Amino acid sequence: MADNPLVSIVVPARNAQLTLARALDCLLGQDIADWEAIVVNDGSSDGTAEIIAGHVGRDARFRTLNSSAHSAAGARNKGISSARGRWLMFLDADDWVDASFLTKMLTALEAEPGSVAAYCGSRRVMPDGELTPPSIAPEVAIQPFETFARRCAIRTHALLIDRATVVELGGFDVSLRTCEDWDLWQRVARLGNRWVMVDKPLAFYRASPNSLTRNSTQMLADAEIVIARGFSADPRVKRPASAHANGANSADGRAASEALAWFALWNAASDCGNGGGPIHPHILRALPARYEWAPEIAKVVFDGLMVGSLSTPQQLAARWDRFGGPLTDLVDQLSYIWSDPVAGRRVQYHLEQMLLDFDDLAAPRRLARTLGIRVDARNPTSTKLPEGIDQIYAYLMVDSQIAALVQFGALGTVTKRHWIELILDVMPPQELTRDLSGFKRMAFRLWKGAARVASRSPVPTLQRGAGADKTNVLTAQTLLRMAGRRSDRDSHYGRLAQLTTAAQRLARPNTEAAEPSAPPRPAQVEGRRDGDRASFWDHFFMTADPWNYGSPYEQEKYERQLEILPAGPIGRALELACAEGHFTRQLAPRVGHLTATDISAVAIARARARCRDQLNVEFRVLDLSADTLPGEMDLIVCSEVLYYLDDLDALRRFATKLVHALAPGGSFISAHAFVLGDNMERTGFDWDNKFGAQVISQTLAATEGLVLERSIQTELYRIDRFRRLSPEELAAEPTVDHVSILAPVEIEVARNVVWGGARARRSYVARNERRQRIPVLMYHSVCDDGPAALTRYRFTPAAFDSQMAWLRANGFHAIVSEQLGWFIANRHPFVGRPVLITFDDGFQNFADHAWPTLRANDFTAEVFLVTDLVGENALWDADSGPPTPLMDARTVGRLAAEGAFFGSHLATHRAIDGLSSSELAAELLRSRMFIERWTGRPTTAFAAPFSVTDRRLGRLAKECGYRIGFGARSGPADLDCDLIDLPRIEMRGDRSLDDFVAMLEAVLE
Repeated sequence: MADNPLVSIVVPARNAQLTLARALDCLLGQDIADWEAIVVNDGSSDGTAEIIAGHVGRDARFRTLNSSAHSAAGARNKGISSARGRWLMFLDADDWVDASFLTKMLTALEAEPGSVAAYCGSRRVMPDGELTPPSIAPEVAIQPFETFARRCAIRTHALLIDRATVVELGGFDVSLRTCEDWDLWQRVARLGNRWVMVDKPLAFYRASPNSLTRNSTQMLADAEIVIARGFSADPRVKRPASAHANGANSADGRAASEALAWFALWNAASDCGNGGGPIHPHILRALPARYEWAPEIAKVVFDGLMVGSLSTPQQLAARWDRFGGPLTDLVDQLSYIWSDPVAGRRVQYHLEQMLLDFDDLAAPRRLARTLGIRVDARNPTSTKLPEGIDQIYAYLMVDSQIAALVQFGALGTVTKRHWIELILDVMPPQELTRDLSGFKRMAFRLWKGAARVASRSPVPTLQRGAGADKTNVLTAQTLLRMAGRRSDRDSHYGRLAQLTTAAQRLARPNTEAAEPSAPPRPAQVEGRRDGDRASFWDHFFMTADPWNYGSPYEQEKYERQLEILPAGPIGRALELACAEGHFTRQLAPRVGHLTATDISAVAIARARARCRDQLNVEFRVLDLSADTLPGEMDLIVCSEVLYYLDDLDALRRFATKLVHALAPGGSFISAHAFVLGDNMERTGFDWDNKFGAQVISQTLAATEGLVLERSIQTELYRIDRFRRLSPEELAAEPTVDHVSILAPVEIEVARNVVWGGARARRSYVARNERRQRIPVLMYHSVCDDGPAALTRYRFTPAAFDSQMAWLRANGFHAIVSEQLGWFIANRHPFVGRPVLITFDDGFQNFADHAWPTLRANDFTAEVFLVTDLVGENALWDADSGPPTPLMDARTVGRLAAEGAFFGSHLATHRAIDGLSSSELAAELLRSRMFIERWTGRPTTAFAAPFSVTDRRLGRLAKECGYRIGFGARSGPADLDCDLIDLPRIEMRGDRSLDDFVAMLEAVLE
């Protein structure tokens, strides 16, 4: 044996004759030989000494010491005092390690010079020999001291640790009956040295009914001491790292009291597994109750249950009767401590799902809220719910093999027919019909066919302010009528029908009405009009004042056209495209005789009526493209119409015709807007016309006989005065005036403008780009100020404006969830650059700040409302500061009429994983019906509050009339997505515009 072995292994043994040989034999099987084992016989009265003597006689690397400490800590310290190795390992007499343990741990230490310890994963071994899944704590390698200040994250024998450091720190604290290893690891970590992780389960820990870990009273008392030491200075550590000198960081509520609460929870769960024990509500009160902690709480309870019941995960559900009562009492106690039954129920659901996820359901498992069963997928039978059960976890069986898993909220008896619907929804029919008789195959095909009826439809369009389609029967209503015919009141569908009736009663309209708003105006008319042009324009003018000619913006443009009129008397004037005569009425007093023309007889009739007191005006129908213009005109005026000529050749022909219609010296005034098609680098309208003001002006200026005399130019349009030159007349330099637009630009104009130019036009990308995925953006709040804790959820109006401007300048167009659903359902590639913009919660600042910006950039958005709190405040954020006001129903109705869309954020903004199935269904129904009442549209989309979902949500949502849902998944939406569980990308107010751009460009790629 070497005098200075690399590793010294200390093995305390007290009355360990049943397990010690296995522990020592695992050392003999190690891949390397450079070790010594010091076996400390701690006052054994059984055959332990003989086993030790046998190994010492067989291999000189074993040495033995005697101790009367009667504690693992004292026996280990005895061994440490005799150890000679560079590294220490502590192996209890009932544990063992893998044959590669020393090799892998030493290799890791060699790769990280200066590390104080290496640790590995471990597995528990139950009394029946079954193994639990591997466990390891990656956080130890990241923050060793912060971890050990709060919990013991490593098994005693799952590490190699520097002997000199252990000796310097005084070894194990013999005053602790338990947790002594945790206490030592905490002191070592306080020094600030690295810990190396070996991500392999190399250590095996034997769970025993006699283990000290099952003494919860002692464990809790010792843990309280160790945790208190971790959150304060420890005089036993003479050279602590400066960051740890005064203890662990208590920021973000991660204080000693919370660490002790987590330990007490594990202890209480272990006691439950062992038949019950004391619960310490004053300690558990420090546990975090928020929804995001429920999975972690369930994991800790699950782990404690395994130790207390001496069970592997696969055995727990079958042993529910042993610990289900105490465990339910523990969860009820948590609900009481938190004053929140939803929080307790959330833990219960998470825990029961974990239990059943490990179980094969060889027999039915009735837990507190969940029934786990097997169902013959080819011949299901009705399932009556036991009292208290509102969730079913079922394996669908085919030929005695598990074919699929379904987990769903159940409100009542699940009938055979209901089972068939569920089965057909998740299993391929060929798997069900294989080896069946012809009659049964036909029955299944009929069911499958019925489920697909109306699954494909034309792509939905955005309906701005459209009323609800009374002929459209929502999915839920159809199901509920079917349920009424086929189910009794105690069935799932029967009870869903009762909840629907209750929701309809609540949402029944009263005297409240949405604020009336003006009907939407037609969109800008773009591009070529095939067929009969006159009929097209007659149809267009069926809506009076389609361009809002009386707006300040249009009136200012008229004033500037009058300003640019030539000096002196004007005899004969011709107005082309006079529309309804708004400018005609202002021009008539300035000329001797005015001929006002338009291609639309409908428009001419309105113009004649408007100008009936103007005796110097005559009206006629004229197509400026096809018809001959009247001649010898002193003035011709043409405003906002030359865009609609078929092409540039048609514009040139018109220009030539114009010259012939003007008298020598006569003037032509043209008023037209800048469009992106002419110049992408400047502000312009994103119309799909062939040309705009720039090309029109250039073409007219290039026409023989015409010369530009004066031009008034704004950022959005230019007004030019051309003159027909007299023979032998020379052209002078034109006068150009650049002026600002003083009038407010109305929304129907502004939404077509891309300020500062564009990098891509919508029409171009729509013709040339197809993609498989799109961004679905999730916003919350748009305002300047608010609680610091909510900064990530809040955008300043300026920051939001810049993002929407970037989207507009890069050719994005907005779609809504129904359109997204159509593309996915039909597996149709997305056209152009669609973006779905969503807002959660329905804050009033959406109406005040976000909606005006969206409209100005020609976007819509889908807002998910918390319907029970509409018109009130976001009470769920009250812990972070003053809650933000929410939109009221009248505002929702007004915005819907203006083109905003609304979906459900459920009724109360509670995370759904803590709602009972009945509460969840009631919220889904009530929320949908109120939104439909306020908006006058069908509501088919929801977003889960806090982005929290569970396996019940999707099916219940469909049964309540929803087709589209947004849950917890993050990222772009693609054609393979599940419509009821779509992903979104959270938009964070603490990120820059560059981050926003990088994210969207990554989606486009």
